[in-house]
Amino acid sequence: MSLLPTRRAFGGLLGAAASATTLGAAAPRAAAAERPFQATTRRPSRRPNILVILADDLGWADLSCYGSPHIHTPNLDRLARDGVRFTQAYAGSATCSPTRFALYTGRYPGRTEGGLAEPIADQSVGLAPDHPTLASLLRDAGYDTALIGKWHCGYLPDYSPTKSGWNTFFGNLGGALEYYSKLGLGGEYDLYEGDATYHDLRYYTRVLTERAVEHVTTRAEEDTPWLLNLNFTTPHWPWIAEGDEDAAAEIVRRIRNGERRALFHDDGGSLEKYTEMVQDLDRSVGEVLAALRSSGQERDTLVFFASDNGGERWSYQWPLSGEKASLQEGGIRVPQIVRWPAVLDGRQVSHVPTYSPDWTATLLELAGARPAASHPLDGHSLAGYLRHGEEVPERDLFWRVRGERALRRGDWKYHRDQDGADHLFDLGEDPREQADKAAVRPELLDELRTAWETTDAELLPYPD
Repeated sequence: MSLLPTRRAFGGLLGAAASATTLGAAAPRAAAAERPFQATTRRPSRRPNILVILADDLGWADLSCYGSPHIHTPNLDRLARDGVRFTQAYAGSATCSPTRFALYTGRYPGRTEGGLAEPIADQSVGLAPDHPTLASLLRDAGYDTALIGKWHCGYLPDYSPTKSGWNTFFGNLGGALEYYSKLGLGGEYDLYEGDATYHDLRYYTRVLTERAVEHVTTRAEEDTPWLLNLNFTTPHWPWIAEGDEDAAAEIVRRIRNGERRALFHDDGGSLEKYTEMVQDLDRSVGEVLAALRSSGQERDTLVFFASDNGGERWSYQWPLSGEKASLQEGGIRVPQIVRWPAVLDGRQVSHVPTYSPDWTATLLELAGARPAASHPLDGHSLAGYLRHGEEVPERDLFWRVRGERALRRGDWKYHRDQDGADHLFDLGEDPREQADKAAVRPELLDELRTAWETTDAELLPYPD
């Protein structure tokens, strides 16, 4: 990732960006008790276990610790209270597959053919098995690796987690499924253990939670450090909560009748139903964290929680504009919490901008694993920041989707929208992206546009 030729003091960024955490109808409930992040002098006694939990289409302010006025998430609030809550965290892209490519590879999605799909919808592309991943690099460094939940980086027979570094896989390969029948967008059954189908017609979030609890508990009996990617589909459409068997049956009927958008649930869902799903996600995360605690692994496990992109339809994202699939802040800024009791103090908040590839680099460094020289990372490791309080260098955060582009440098964000218009926003003063400074700062707009185009020239072009 490119570093700025000149830089402002990062403390100025923290002060300006802090305003973004308190705007809106309700300030985050965690904010009053939080203090700015400060590293401790504690040193871990061993390499950390790593639990990466991804929510699916969870909006930036859908948790009560991020300001939701109507969704109550006590378990995730507690996770934030026991660790560090990030207010300027970003997904690697605005939709499911590219963000997962960014997190698994530590690189821009556009560096790989599969990452160009937004999102993957068929068997034509996927994450190439010979591409180094977070899992394969940690496995080579002595970690046990597992993925439970949504993969969405390609389909069998050519692509799957077991072909890309995860020793264990239990979950769905595609981007969405009906929560009871496990039918995907094309009507295919989509629940696997390893590369073989596995039949369980109970509510999917419950199935994943039970499997994750079992896995975490079993790992306590081993001395080997472990990585678990726990990828929920909640609260992705269709908007069905546990107990909604009649609604599920109607969607299944429509899928089997050939209705192509049945899973999109265009005529379903509600704020109440969405609230149920997010609160169920919170309960599920709480069960997994309780298993960590009861098995004696809590202190030495780094827990990373985030969403794969911004929310949509029923999501609460104030004060951000835009939603999933957009490169406005609402499409790419996400809730993000990190807890590691052996090293990090709780009740902390960080306003440092981060995004998905940073965490690939960070987790590898903390685990003592080396990136592959053949596939340089685009992320910047935050290990020095977390462990020693080192200043994070200002650098460009880059996004590209079909028809849109964005680049963040310090507080400034360059954005080209779907109509081809270029915009410039000062996110420190205007996280809602309403005061376009393009005409006021044309030289800065040109500078950031050139920086975006320089990075873009390194990436694969989109297929026609």
